[in-house]
Amino acid sequence: MTGNLLADLPDASRAEITEILATGRDLRIERIVSRGQGSPAGFWYDQDEHEWAAVLSGSAVLILREPDERLTLGPGNHVLIPAHRPHRIEATAPDTETVWLAVFFRD
Repeated sequence: MTGNLLADLPDASRAEITEILATGRDLRIERIVSRGQGSPAGFWYDQDEHEWAAVLSGSAVLILREPDERLTLGPGNHVLIPAHRPHRIEATAPDTETVWLAVFFRD
């Protein structure tokens, strides 16, 4: 199967859209399309999996805890978030799609 991660983007103006591109026993690869979304107030992700995420287009502000960090991500930026490190999306670009490539995996 082939495709273009930046083509045929779904309309994410009302809600973030996640598409699973591939899965394996301890691996999941997703394309996530956001437009102005952020995590709900007071919500923090605390995942059992590690997450590597790259912004392909658009922008996002990511907040991490333990230790506290605030990252502004744009095209080409990526981050590795270890399992159980609390994090949240403060905001994504409101005027264009933010396209993420996210890889979730276990040790």
